[in-house]
Amino acid sequence: MEHQATADHLAFLQQLARLNAAMAELFNSGNFALFTEMNGAVKELYAIQHGSDDEVFKAIDPDCEVIYENFDMIIAVLRTTEDGVIDSGAGKAIDKFLHNIDESVINIASMLGAI
Repeated sequence: MEHQATADHLAFLQQLARLNAAMAELFNSGNFALFTEMNGAVKELYAIQHGSDDEVFKAIDPDCEVIYENFDMIIAVLRTTEDGVIDSGAGKAIDKFLHNIDESVINIASMLGAI
């Protein structure tokens, strides 16, 4: 996608990188405390992108929605666990939601020319 990067685009890419780094560390370590870092990045992504009239942000909106919705589902699953213990079913669901987010992060980064 050919475009002139704005400060908002760069801020969005920084948060996307932050989210990606937290997910990579989560995949490597299994440390679910990283969801706090991911939550911060997702909130910033949403604040920058949601409702924008910017053509770039409109173009990436479907993948952004995948990120927002799947992260919301992760939080919903985590809230249903007993004392924070993630059983096999919850773990599989979380893995699927993380996979969906990861695909969207890659799609967005590609569309923005970051990879």
